[in-house]
Order: sequence, then C-alpha cells, then structure tokens
Amino acid sequence: MRAMWKGAVAFGLVNVPIKLYAATEDHDVRFHQVHAADGGRVKMVRTCSVDGQPIEYKELAKAYESDTGQVVIMEDADFDGLPVPGMREIEVVEFVPSDQVDPLLLDRSYYLEPEARALKPYVLLREALTETDRTAIVRVVLRNKSQLGALRVRDDVLVLQTMLWPDEVRKAEFDVLDDDVEVRPQELAMASSLIDSLSTDFDPTEFRDEYREALLAVIDSKLAGGMGLAPVASADSGDGGDGIVLDLMAALRESVERHQSTKAAAVADDVAEPAAKPRRAATSTPKSPATKTASKTAAKPPAKKAAPAVKSTSTAAEKKAAKTEAPAKTRSRRTA
Repeated sequence: MRAMWKGAVAFGLVNVPIKLYAATEDHDVRFHQVHAADGGRVKMVRTCSVDGQPIEYKELAKAYESDTGQVVIMEDADFDGLPVPGMREIEVVEFVPSDQVDPLLLDRSYYLEPEARALKPYVLLREALTETDRTAIVRVVLRNKSQLGALRVRDDVLVLQTMLWPDEVRKAEFDVLDDDVEVRPQELAMASSLIDSLSTDFDPTEFRDEYREALLAVIDSKLAGGMGLAPVASADSGDGGDGIVLDLMAALRESVERHQSTKAAAVADDVAEPAAKPRRAATSTPKSPATKTASKTAAKPPAKKAAPAVKSTSTAAEKKAAKTEAPAKTRSRRTA
C-alpha cells in the first residue's frame, strides 16, 4: 500500500507520528462512453453557460450559489484564516463508549501505521482503547477539509473512520409507521424461530460479488471471441476543453499530457520547416495538418501571373503586324 497522508495522533501530551493508508478499495467494473461506430472515446467539453465558449482548467473558479440564486465567486485568499485544526495532526477530542458511535455516521476508513520511533506510544494507545472499550473522537483535515472522525482498534491496528456531521444525516419521517399494527404472539414466535434458524457467526469471506463475476465472464467471453477492438488513438483538437476534470489528479494528468503533446508538435514543426524560418513557440496550441496548410496558404501573398512556358521566337515587328491584321480579319468576317 501507498501512504496517502503523514501526520501525528495527538492526545494529551502524547504525540504519535503515523502514516495514513486507505483501508478499502473499489472493485466495481467501470465502463467508458465510446462511439459505437469506431470505439473512440467520447470527451465532454467544459463550456460556459453564458457565452457558450470552451473553458480551460486555469479559468475555473469555485463559486457558491445562495438560496436566492445569487452566485459568490471565491478566491484563494477567502480560505485563509478559516478555523481548522492542525493540517498534519489528528487531534483527539474525547473518548466515548464504542457502542455510542452510530454506524450511520461512519464514512471512510483508513489504517494508521506508526513510525518506527513511535511504536511504543502507538501500542500504548491501542491497548488503552481495547482495555477500556472506548473509541476516540478526533478532528482531522483531509483533502483541505476539516472532518470529524472515530479512532478505534481493528486487528491490532488503529483505524481512523471519518464521520458525517450530525446535520448530514437525514431524519427518518414516515407517516405510515405511525399507524397502529397488532402483532400476535404466534407471529412473533415464528419470526423469532426463523431468526434462530439463520443465526450464525458473521464471516464476510463467505460472500462474493456474483454480479461482478458474471459481468467479467461476459467481457472475457467477448475478448476470447475476437470482439475486442484495438486501442483507438484519440485526436486532440487542442481546444483546451476536451475533458471533465473530476479532481486534482485528473487536472494534473491532463496538464502533463497536453504539455507533452504541445512539446512534441513544436519539435516536429522545427524539423519540417526550413532552418531560416523562426521557430514556433513551444507554448503554441498544436494544429492539425489541414489547419497548418490552410494557414500557410492564407499567409502567402497573391502570386503574379506566370510567363508562358513556351518562349515565342517572333520579333517585335512581327507581333506589331499581327496586332494590325487582327481588326482587318474581323471586318472581313462581318462583311462576309
């Protein structure tokens, strides 16, 4: 596993340096939207709803829309000085009985690995939580967001589970449950008997995602039958708005790919064009061959009418006589 965050657990005067690892991973089968005719990836373009123009990532800004529909554009300076705990610290606020933590509040889970020099305080905190059957309620900043969390023990490892804020949990309000329903003792006894017959110790390894397995079997069958298409190279139009940026990693990846393609196009232009021609700036937007040809044609001045390919051997006097005879021939034809 790869550590996604480094910091320390602080409780009282004890400080435990740790590394944070994602405790879960998503195994869902993911699909892409493609053009059914040729298998090309479909790209979504970021456009402005006001002028309809494509927007580059550097032009994006965060904004908040109020209940009245007014939009407030936020700047980086607006986030400075906000009341958040230490950026690299998991601050223990209190210890509570473990059964008082509602599982509905739990969100994502992370493993905490101690630094080698902090193994003893790590074990001390782990054993204290186990001995007292307590869960530590903590505050932590992850992804620039202040979050509430629960610190507990699982398989001799401290686990941090981020929690939802109380106002993020909806209240269950169903009027139908207010109706009086009579449950007979015989029905309750039968239901209890059924529960007893299905009661056992929970072992999650006995369960598997049968839908995912069946879906992968269908995909493998299509590949084995030769129905897989070769990878399709995408044609980047270079308009700066060819993908939805879902997160920061996606934005960085997109920026790197564009920088590499722009640099490669600039090198190709330098090799193809004469040495005397000024080099194209490396930051210019790459153009397609058709666009380059059109721009070069438009840039050239109108060419002068070329001289006849076959040189005439007639003298100046003969040319003058030919011009004089031409009107006479015309008059003779009209007379005829």
